[in-house]
Amino acid sequence: MKVIDRYRESDLAELYEGRLLTPEGDAGPVERKVLIEHAMEVIVNAVPTMRIVCTPDHLIDLIVGRLYTGGIVDGIDDIDAIHLCDQGTRASVLLSCRRADLSRNSIEAVPSCCTGNRTYNQYFTNDERPANVVPIHFEAEWVFTAARAFAKDTPLHQATTGTHSCYLVQKGNVVACCEDLGRHNAFDKVVGLALRNGIDLRHALIFSSGRLPVDMVMKAIHAGVPILATKAVPTDETIRIAREFDLTLVCQARPDSAVAYNDPGELL
Repeated sequence: MKVIDRYRESDLAELYEGRLLTPEGDAGPVERKVLIEHAMEVIVNAVPTMRIVCTPDHLIDLIVGRLYTGGIVDGIDDIDAIHLCDQGTRASVLLSCRRADLSRNSIEAVPSCCTGNRTYNQYFTNDERPANVVPIHFEAEWVFTAARAFAKDTPLHQATTGTHSCYLVQKGNVVACCEDLGRHNAFDKVVGLALRNGIDLRHALIFSSGRLPVDMVMKAIHAGVPILATKAVPTDETIRIAREFDLTLVCQARPDSAVAYNDPGELL
């Protein structure tokens, strides 16, 4: 994959003034760091395809991860080139694996993310049912390692309290962490980072800071990630789909406890 990245990452947060309010009244001026919200248009094979609202970092990883977890590409080799402009607001992607099917739905859809993400069309979507995940044996300690790393907090969340995060764990070691405004973006960033660095997602655990609706679980299934964990909660559909696709699902994970709602790989 050829990458032309003209964007140079800038600050992720900016200091703003406000006034502190308390039950006793106005307590005076305060300063707080606030996340910078960044918008990026993604053009795939010359077709405007999506708009991603995110924090302005790991943008190439975000694009690669989004294409992969959305089932648009089967791997990084399906992406011939990505060109990111110097402002980081426009990315052009060239795929070798798929041409635009203009007979598909072109009505704008809004994913259930906590940002203003937009998908403009389904021209590149693959309707084939994704393969079941291949379960792996794992140790509960892998989950608790990620939960402890999450409890220590990340620099950007510490400064702003405004990000979601995803941790990539292999054999009990946290090998990567990405943050973003939205949990979907954080997931895609860490997946894209793994793909670009040759990390085998088939032997990985991903720990998310946020709730796991169906589209988050489908991202993990498309990516072939065998274990998905979160400090938050699942839904009934999340559990049903995890069981259907053999995805190990661990939720309400804290440093001292967790709930395994599906465990096809079985604990070691």
